[in-house]
Amino acid sequence: MSTATENKHLKGGEFLIKTTDAADVFIPENWDEEQLMIAQTCQEFVEQKVVPAIDRIDKQEEGLMVSLIDQAGELGILSVSIPEEYGGFGKDFPTAMLISEKTGPGASFSVAVMAHTGIGTLPILYYGNEEQKNKYIPKLGSGEWKGAYCLTEPGAGSDANSGKTRATLSADGKHYLINGQKMWITNAGFADIFTVFAKIDNDENLSAFIVEKGFEGLSLNPEEHKMGIKGSSTRQVFFNDCQVPVENLLSERGNGFKIAVNILNLGRIKLGGAALGASKSVITNAIRYANEREQFGRPIAKYGAIRYKLAEQAIRTYATEAAMYRASQNIEDAISNLIENGMEASKAKLKGTELFAIEAAIIKVHASEALDYVVDEGVQIYGGMGYSAEAPMDRAYRDSRINRIFEGTNEINRMLTVDMILKRAMKGELDLMGPAESVAKELMSIPDFNTEEETLFEKEKKYVANFKKAVLLIAGAAVQKLMTSLAKEQEVLMYLADMVIETYVSESVQLRVEKLAGQRGEAAIQDQIDMMQVYIRDSADKIFKAGKEALNSFAEGDERRMIMTGLKRYTKTEDLNATAARRRVAAKLIDNNKYCF
Repeated sequence: MSTATENKHLKGGEFLIKTTDAADVFIPENWDEEQLMIAQTCQEFVEQKVVPAIDRIDKQEEGLMVSLIDQAGELGILSVSIPEEYGGFGKDFPTAMLISEKTGPGASFSVAVMAHTGIGTLPILYYGNEEQKNKYIPKLGSGEWKGAYCLTEPGAGSDANSGKTRATLSADGKHYLINGQKMWITNAGFADIFTVFAKIDNDENLSAFIVEKGFEGLSLNPEEHKMGIKGSSTRQVFFNDCQVPVENLLSERGNGFKIAVNILNLGRIKLGGAALGASKSVITNAIRYANEREQFGRPIAKYGAIRYKLAEQAIRTYATEAAMYRASQNIEDAISNLIENGMEASKAKLKGTELFAIEAAIIKVHASEALDYVVDEGVQIYGGMGYSAEAPMDRAYRDSRINRIFEGTNEINRMLTVDMILKRAMKGELDLMGPAESVAKELMSIPDFNTEEETLFEKEKKYVANFKKAVLLIAGAAVQKLMTSLAKEQEVLMYLADMVIETYVSESVQLRVEKLAGQRGEAAIQDQIDMMQVYIRDSADKIFKAGKEALNSFAEGDERRMIMTGLKRYTKTEDLNATAARRRVAAKLIDNNKYCF
């Protein structure tokens, strides 16, 4: 395993085998003035326009969501990442992620905007020809036209390429006639432009089409009744000889599945941004309620059980944020590097995201599950009021649940994470073999019990380096033992993914705090150090458990005992008074009466 940063621009997945210098990661404490102004504009819009109307939004008041999207368009919120030549601001990827975060507290509005600016707009922006981009992107960017994305079908969810929707060329060769059914289509009720996936004739792979609302043969079912995100328009869309001009074929024939996969990579990490913003909002509500609610003569925020929950909510959110913005800057760096080397900007943006598809999947899983923890404990902190539809936790709890399902279920994203790592290794794009062999040799050596005085965070850096070894150890053993059958052992893949996820997030939070210490000094960030130390030690336990469960499923006897010895070595950490650390973090939150990290 490399012990130094070879270059600033690591490829996706390389975090497992290379180290990163804290100076090279982006941390959200370093937003510039313009980015902070954009964030403030977005936050104020959500607080002043969206949140007061949230009940009306959930009742799907006629025209309300459309009006709010129009207003967001007027403020430029919808066009931050659209190039200037199409009427946008052309801002970088981290700034686009910041917008995702700041709209996150907007509940169903956030879902509508993320669908519009992401999967509703980006397929045309990144895959459209100049005529298509000039026709559609300016109006999508302004919000005059709203976008939707039609991929899922009744029989084609996670297996998207198995869709039955068909397109055939008309007799005069001027139109494709699309026939089929799409379901769970966000924004369908008011969308003007649909990106629709269908197979031409008997093609093996999907193609993509730009379909306008007014095209003959397109119809909608009534709104779906959902557990959460009730204000988000979700309908089935039907195509009955829907006439689509041949010039509205997006990209080339048979390229639809590739479009879908690459756009979902973007959707996944942006979902992480929205989940992050929602988490911070829920935590603030929980803190304020805990400060106001009195039992046994004192605010419940004074009690240790409540403080534990508040601190743990913040720790998981802070760690998610560290990973998300680290990956966001990695994507931006990759894009810039590709453009500098002569790649067209739109292709570079796609390729840059594709390079970090592993990290996008990681962040989707971690952020959505962190939010689920936050809202669940938010309900608990509110107690009986948490179960009331009159209190904010009711909506937050119900709305959160969808995040583990759309943009690919968390199960699919876990398996994709491991699958992409192994495929890149097989292609020679990711050198896992050498580091894995080094770990195997190290197992046969005597552990280093060097007790020399360590520099700041050296202990946590060592833990993270060992987590990587634990991943390589268990993954290497699984590949050797199961070989081609590993792809069918979904439980093993899930355990491996959990190990990878916790390793990446642990390293991200360690790098964030290290960089922050260099900028502000250790004494000024004791709370952040507490959060980092608690998170990494909790991750060690999670990595050990996942590794043990994976190992027990395919190894036995001496082989199992030897690998288990290594797993224990690589997940061992020194004891920490996590109770005291969480109390300090909770005290900071309670004193500030809001999420403040």
